[in-house]
Amino acid sequence: MKFRRKAEATDPAVTADDETVAAEEPIPAPTASGPFDVSEVEGDGIERADLGSVLVPAIADRELRLQVDEQSGQVRAVMLAGQDGAVEFQAFAAPRNGDLWSDVRPQIAADMARRGGHATEREGRWGTELVCAMPVQRPDGTAATQPSRIIGINGERWMLRASFLGRPAVEPDAASEWEDALAQVVVRRGEGAMPVGEPLPVRLPDDARRVG
Repeated sequence: MKFRRKAEATDPAVTADDETVAAEEPIPAPTASGPFDVSEVEGDGIERADLGSVLVPAIADRELRLQVDEQSGQVRAVMLAGQDGAVEFQAFAAPRNGDLWSDVRPQIAADMARRGGHATEREGRWGTELVCAMPVQRPDGTAATQPSRIIGINGERWMLRASFLGRPAVEPDAASEWEDALAQVVVRRGEGAMPVGEPLPVRLPDDARRVG
């Protein structure tokens, strides 16, 4: 699995400051339904990139990228990218046995509307999700629409929010391989008290090395 650090951008193909992590051969998707809590995978022997609150194994045909704030050095988001699209994800603190996704979903839709876009609900692999379209400006100044499909997955005191971009956003019924990739993500909540909705911290893996 290649690991790449990328500057903030709306286009998932735009990257900068490449970094690489050594990884084993890509593994097949697990048979059980994920994403998983770290307690469910302890001792399974699978090598994963340790990003703090999320752990990501090597996944065939997917490149692991991080969106990093260049001023603070803090990781803002984690992305798996491929030739036809990407999935960006982040974990948040949630109440035990709660349904944080049902609370934040209408807030996301309202925010989309305030920014000139729109969101509609559909039922998917993990329940109700949002199919969104947001007006954006290309680098050349022309207007465009960026489609996305936003999913929320409730876990053990955490919620994983994921945004599919590209083909898996516009063709959700043909996105099973992308969803299988997301299902391999592992979330590490930690034991400390955190406000509900607080993003769980993400960090660069210890064995990341700068190239170039």
